[in-house]
Amino acid sequence: MTNLRRGALEYCILALLREGERYGLDIARELTGRSLLASEGTLYPLLSRLRKGGLVATSWRESDAGPPRRYYSLTPDGQRAVNVFEATWVPFRSGVDAVLTGRPA
Repeated sequence: MTNLRRGALEYCILALLREGERYGLDIARELTGRSLLASEGTLYPLLSRLRKGGLVATSWRESDAGPPRRYYSLTPDGQRAVNVFEATWVPFRSGVDAVLTGRPA
């Protein structure tokens, strides 16, 4: 179950970045608010893996409220990856829901 959650979480991060760049704490708050993230300690290794994989890019910006912040943005490869995931996820989720509820797909 952990692998499924972590794998889906990576794509949730990419989907959030489709809306525009965000800094880590903003991403953490969004995912925590949707009950997708248990702790911030999980987020930063995922962001690092996405950056190393070329799916997100980063930039540093000065902050009025403290130290500079690292902002994350979606790369073209990241956009393609989330599009493919979405096309696969929707029918997969519908099939799983149908099995769990005993309803036809």
